[in-house]
Parts: sequence; C-alpha cells; structure tokens
Amino acid sequence: MDDKKTTLIYRIIRWFVWLFSPKMTLEGADRLPDGPAVLVGNHSQMYGPIACELYLPGKHDIWCAGQMMNWKEVHAYAYEDFWSFKPRAVRWLFKLASYLITPLSVCVFNNAHTIAVYRDARLRTTFRTTIERLQAGSRVVIFPEYNRRRNNIVYDFQENFVDLARLYYKKTGEELSFIPLYIAPKLKKMVLGEPVRFRADAPIDRERRRISDCMAEAITETACAMPPHTVVPYRNISKRDYPKNAPREEYVHEETHS
Repeated sequence: MDDKKTTLIYRIIRWFVWLFSPKMTLEGADRLPDGPAVLVGNHSQMYGPIACELYLPGKHDIWCAGQMMNWKEVHAYAYEDFWSFKPRAVRWLFKLASYLITPLSVCVFNNAHTIAVYRDARLRTTFRTTIERLQAGSRVVIFPEYNRRRNNIVYDFQENFVDLARLYYKKTGEELSFIPLYIAPKLKKMVLGEPVRFRADAPIDRERRRISDCMAEAITETACAMPPHTVVPYRNISKRDYPKNAPREEYVHEETHS
C-alpha cells in the first residue's frame, strides 16, 4: 500500500528494518481473494507484523495493540507484555527499555498500516475501523495468540476476532473468509493456507471456536509439514528454549505467570 502518507523518519526506519530483517517469500498467494479477507497468523514475536507490513501484497491493515501507539501507554504495556517475566535481577533494565522504545513505537505503529486494538470500551472503535477497511477492499491481518501454549508451534488463540465476520455480514450480507498464515523467520517464508468461510447461520459462540481452532490447527499442520526448523514462538523466551517444528508436541492448557 503506497497511498498512506508517512513521515521521513518512519521511511528511514522501515528501510533499516527491511535491510536487517529476514527477506521473506510468500507461498500460497493464489489463495488470497480479490476482495477483503482476514489473515490469521502466528505472531512470531516481532517478525510476524514486520513480515506482513513488508511482504504482503495489495491493500492490508494489521491489528496492533493500541497502547503501542500512545505515548502515555507504551511503557506500561511493553513491559508487562514483553518483559515482565524476565529474571527479577534484570527487570529494572527492561523497565528502562520500555521507556526508551516509546518514541520509536509511536512513530512506527502510527505510520505503518495498522489498526489500533484495545481490550476496553475502545474495542468498538477497533471493530468499526476494521469493518470500514474491509469494505474498502483491504485484507486485515490478526495475530490472536495469548499467553497459553497450545503446542510447539502456536499459543492458544483469543476467539473474539471472529466477531468481525458477524458484524461484516450484518453490514454487507457477505460471509467473510479467514485465511491461516504461518510465518517461519528461520526459513524466510510466509505460507498461506486454505480459506475458512464464516457461517452466518451458525451460533456465534460455535463459530468463534470453530474458526479459531481451524486457524490454529492449519498453522500447526503447515509448520509441521515444512522442513525441520526452529519456531520463533509468541512469547519472548530465551532462544535456547525455542521449539522445533517436528515432532508435534501438545501442552497442558495452563496460564503461565512470572
């Protein structure tokens, strides 16, 4: 997308990110519809959003934590979400880092092709903006993992992103498709799976679970079918603990707390 006006500083940052990040290739682009769709991917830490911003073709918008776009909220959100589980002795260093990254975060996430996502009353704005972008023909990218391990490829998915399809159907009368996306930085690949269409006549709680599970399982199966590689997980853990893509491992569904 080149229709969005961006600052010079952002364009310089974007160039450096492109220069030093893995150069990704996209497989399965023929599975992208001509019109709107929702791409559901594994976060792969910072690599998922970066890869989608740089290498997805056509009009696209990426769901981004709204706190990372706000000067007053970056430091608290970044520390809690990225670094609060670090060893106690070095947490002060990461608290400092959470303040230092604020200018960079605000610049990048307000200039990139993002939609601010919140977990409070502002979520209505998130959904309204997303529906407007979909109606304009954009593909929306969502990384719905949260801090509970599902298997060695992905963490569990939050399910409420599926509500977008219900709202989109009410607005347009069209059933939206969700497309799984596996991002493998170590292989320098992004792989799109088969679309899954929302069923407007089914109960929404059933659709949330069905589509969320379909996305997580499709990503897992894609990853396990690929050549042996190290998976970059959702959580920012030590690199020595990064899992491999095969054999598939399941995890007990328990929240992990520091």
